[in-house]
Amino acid sequence: MRSRVTENTRRIGRGTSRVRFGPVLAAMALGVLTACSGGSSGGGAGYGSADTKAATATPADGGSGGLSAAAPDMPTSTADASRLLQQATFGPTVATLAEVERTGARKFLLQQMDVPVSQYSYTDPGQAWRASVHTSGQRDFCASLGGDRGNCWRDYSSPLPVQWEFFRHAVREPDQFRQRMAFAWSQIFVISAREVDGSYAIAEYQQMLRDHAFANFRVLLEKVITSPVMGRYLTMVNNEAAHPNENLGRELLQLFTIGPCALREDGGLVEGRCLPTYSNETVREYAFALTGWTYPAGGVDPWCNESCRAKHWTNPVYYRGAMQPVPAQHDSQSRKLLSGVTVPAGRTPRQALAAVIESLVAHPNTGPFIGRQLIQHFVTSNPRPDYVARVAGAFRSGYYHDAHGAIGSGQAGDMRAVMAAVLLDDEARDPARADDPAFGRLREPAQFITAALRVADGSTDGDHIAPEWAYAGQMNQAPFLAPSVFNFYPPDFPLTGTGLVAPQFGIESVNATLVRVNFLNALYFWWSEQGSRPGEIPGATGTRVSYARWAALIRDEADSGVLVDRLAMLLMGRALHPADRQSIVEAMAAWRPNATWLAQQTPPSSWQRERVKTALYLIQASPDYQVIR
Repeated sequence: MRSRVTENTRRIGRGTSRVRFGPVLAAMALGVLTACSGGSSGGGAGYGSADTKAATATPADGGSGGLSAAAPDMPTSTADASRLLQQATFGPTVATLAEVERTGARKFLLQQMDVPVSQYSYTDPGQAWRASVHTSGQRDFCASLGGDRGNCWRDYSSPLPVQWEFFRHAVREPDQFRQRMAFAWSQIFVISAREVDGSYAIAEYQQMLRDHAFANFRVLLEKVITSPVMGRYLTMVNNEAAHPNENLGRELLQLFTIGPCALREDGGLVEGRCLPTYSNETVREYAFALTGWTYPAGGVDPWCNESCRAKHWTNPVYYRGAMQPVPAQHDSQSRKLLSGVTVPAGRTPRQALAAVIESLVAHPNTGPFIGRQLIQHFVTSNPRPDYVARVAGAFRSGYYHDAHGAIGSGQAGDMRAVMAAVLLDDEARDPARADDPAFGRLREPAQFITAALRVADGSTDGDHIAPEWAYAGQMNQAPFLAPSVFNFYPPDFPLTGTGLVAPQFGIESVNATLVRVNFLNALYFWWSEQGSRPGEIPGATGTRVSYARWAALIRDEADSGVLVDRLAMLLMGRALHPADRQSIVEAMAAWRPNATWLAQQTPPSSWQRERVKTALYLIQASPDYQVIR
């Protein structure tokens, strides 16, 4: 088997060298092996239902006001449907492709905003755990479990249970657009399990981003700022009036809202140079305005009884719910914020918080700063200025307008309007843009992994994929384990040898690229339909795929080309270059109908199934596939 895979790789390698890219796009695609070497090297049915919940929660960010039901079907092309699904979901499937072809991009997105929210099922382990973490490194709690306690840290303190569910949901749950939106937010409003202990804490924060993925930016900012997980990560929790920590205040300005340099609405620098948007004194004003918040009620401190607690204003560590204001510990002086907003003396912590949020939403930088990053996460790394301006305009006005009407509430920061502007704009939908050598983005590891599973009707329990030591981690994007508040990669990471940026190349390297190929090899040739060996995790099922759908298309040897065309259109939204297509078809021909030994394998295979594996592997291992265009 391995020799066949090696031969397939050798054959397709000859073809990919002839792919007709523009010079810059060639650098983006082939740079997976070359230009990126100077970058950092830094990760329903069919999976264990025992530790997952059905996606039944009503979206907390409000509905689309009946727009999705009222929107007419506007059928679109197969290429456009595939392109949208690569942009807005964790990978196209046959079913979702047919749905978008029938409804069109506009209606599909509106409906996706209202799909019930998938739920992280990992829950708060209880008072015993919260008490024990303060005293004996969880020994007391783990002892209380009885039996084999070897996985206690993994199951209650590490991010692994949440990472497992992230991949389970991304592969199988229907709220695909919401999950992609939440994942983008998690890379903008970063918290990391490297600094925050407690599996349930990571789940709480990520569920909050999912619940409010399409909420107004004001609501989302409030949820982020008052999250006890963010409070712990950026050390805002328990800030006293006289001595506030500046971490959250600084990152709120630098990374979460306005950015460091004054921007025009099209994202360009005012006067063509970096004019600072804030000073350290501004950071201090925001830090003082955000004093006087402690953990939610519900925590336990074994070192401090009720009498002791009466002498303190802080609550013990607890990550469920929002932080609580403590007016007595809130700075009471007047504070001057941005956008002409002043926090008056004597205000409450909640009043100060509202002023902070208003000053940031009203700032002219926020629309282009956030809008450009969302374009980069969903569509292209180098958006044209007028594209950024249109998205920023939707942020400012709260509306997206097209020939079919308006989407949005008319309130600044309406994220439904913003995301409609991101994904329905001509820049995102015009097929001619795919021919622009500066257009597109590197397929980041999480999407690369999930797309491979979704195209082959796969399922996973996440165990051999999610951990830092497994495939996602080896590709430098193990979810929720960003190395710092600056995310896995910066939005302005330069593409070597060009004047472009390519954010995802910040974690790409020669080694990470080889891991992509190794993952496909494991998935299609080693795990396959039999699946990987289930590990010792709750709801373990392993990772497996199915070739039945695709093998049925191959009735005789001449059908290999038909299969390649179908897969390429589904996975890439375009046909392969003839030379590449021919290389793959030739590699598939190595599996002959008269190879009777295939039936003797464990489990038995067929020449049709082996050809499907070869096509899937070689299309997704090709440089062309790595760039979403």
